[in-house]
Amino acid sequence: MHAFSHNPAFLHLTKMVVELSQRFYFEAAHTLRRKVDTDSSLRIHGHTYHAEVMLRGEPDPVSGMLVDLALLRAALASVRDALDHRFLDEVDGLGPATLENLCQFIWRALAPQLPQLARVTVERQVSGDKCALCAA
Repeated sequence: MHAFSHNPAFLHLTKMVVELSQRFYFEAAHTLRRKVDTDSSLRIHGHTYHAEVMLRGEPDPVSGMLVDLALLRAALASVRDALDHRFLDEVDGLGPATLENLCQFIWRALAPQLPQLARVTVERQVSGDKCALCAA
């Protein structure tokens, strides 16, 4: 830690980047064509998915916020509504319901409203499967 880091004036001399995240979950069913475990994957089955969206950037100097959490939560509610208690095979623009495609779907839905978007993570905690899509 820098010797001046306890001095509030020091914070004004350095570029501050914050990471702000919000989590949500959704329940959904799907089928999946794959090369292994084909029988169980082809049957309609469901999962509880946990998603986390992370924003990165400089906070507004007046409000001190990267983004108002109410705006972030509203954007996430819209995406959650598109996925929660849905048959994912029928969700327009998703494609096969893989973790990778779910990350991309969420990213595409949020990026126009949240230019600070830096990472989208989707996981199935019960099975330990997780995917993260990060800004380059």
